[in-house]
Amino acid sequence: MWNEWSLTEQVLLCVVAAMWLYQMYFYLRYILAAVRRTRPTPPATNAGTEEQTAPTEQPGVSVIVCAKNEEQNLRDYLQALFTQDYPEYEVIVVNDGSVDDTRTFLEYWQKRYRNLRLTFVPIEAQVTSTKKLAITLGAKAAQYDYLLLTDADCRPESPHWISEMMKGFAQPSAVSSQQSEVSIVLGFGAYFVKPGLLNRLIQFDTLLNGLQYLGMAVCGHPYMGVGRNLAYRKQLFFAHGGFYGLLNNKAGDDDLFVNREATATNTAVVCTPDSLTWSVPKNSLSDWLHQKRRHLSVAPKYKFATKLRLGLEPLTRGLLYAAVIALVVVCGYRLSVTGYRSAVSIWLPAIIAMSAMLLRWLMQSILLNIPARRWGVTRTVLLIPLWEILLPLITLTMMLIEPLRPKPKRW
Repeated sequence: MWNEWSLTEQVLLCVVAAMWLYQMYFYLRYILAAVRRTRPTPPATNAGTEEQTAPTEQPGVSVIVCAKNEEQNLRDYLQALFTQDYPEYEVIVVNDGSVDDTRTFLEYWQKRYRNLRLTFVPIEAQVTSTKKLAITLGAKAAQYDYLLLTDADCRPESPHWISEMMKGFAQPSAVSSQQSEVSIVLGFGAYFVKPGLLNRLIQFDTLLNGLQYLGMAVCGHPYMGVGRNLAYRKQLFFAHGGFYGLLNNKAGDDDLFVNREATATNTAVVCTPDSLTWSVPKNSLSDWLHQKRRHLSVAPKYKFATKLRLGLEPLTRGLLYAAVIALVVVCGYRLSVTGYRSAVSIWLPAIIAMSAMLLRWLMQSILLNIPARRWGVTRTVLLIPLWEILLPLITLTMMLIEPLRPKPKRW
């Protein structure tokens, strides 16, 4: 049978096999590793020995929120930070040069909550990234050794958010069964579910990216985190100069810092349902593209090994789709030349390739929809092929256009 196929069909089938194998490896190694961590935390019971039921140490936590003209979001979501079941924590809101009524609102709330502390970035501050300056000021003001970061437009999933994230610091390292000092805990930041195709695209993009960076961290290759849900030790932050070396980038206060500091032995992952935060998604395509372009602008500064590992997945995915489509075209052309009687044998290479794609799609659907169901984000099955073709094209277009864009003036 193999000898009856043309050289073109043989080569294309080999490409399909190689790309399919890597895609299966990617999903079964990295995505599955993250999916396993999404299981809800079992409720505590009183059964067992005294040692098992003894309360674990719960060190103090400083929750840092940066707010730039976020008065309405603070009104909507700040309340959730003061209903946490954690025994000892403070909330530090850094007013990042706001020109709305953020300051007035925060000063009023400071009278209501004793654990709310305020600091600010001057409006006239002339730096490339006031967000990094704001986080630095918040870290300096923190009275506790653990920093937990989120955004003003974020709402924790539950009152157990702080306690769930802090469990990460008690975990063994990602690649060792022995206890080691965890300095960084990566969480997942979801977006509120809204109607419309744009929100479905945002949900899929966030879900896949989140499972990827969480899964790679579990497997010993941490490379990024999201500032909507990220924790690290204050000592780690200041021991390495904070954002020193990253100040020329407007973005990167989360992913570039993690890319620089995270290792296989100092990073843990927490992505149980109670550990999530929810953020307000973009309502227009242009706003979302602007946000995505800002995130992509820091990717060239990742470590080489990270860039290589990240590039393999979309590359093999694109080659897989291209090879399958090419096989269908080649088989269709042969059928038009040889006639109908040998249709089955002629279509066999394309049938094999499409069967492989179907198997991959089934595996994708299962692995992506398990965390989507547990987390409460939009589940997707039929639109997966559309999104995973569209998103790399958007990314590639941005990467090609970005060098041609005029550079913003630095202060």
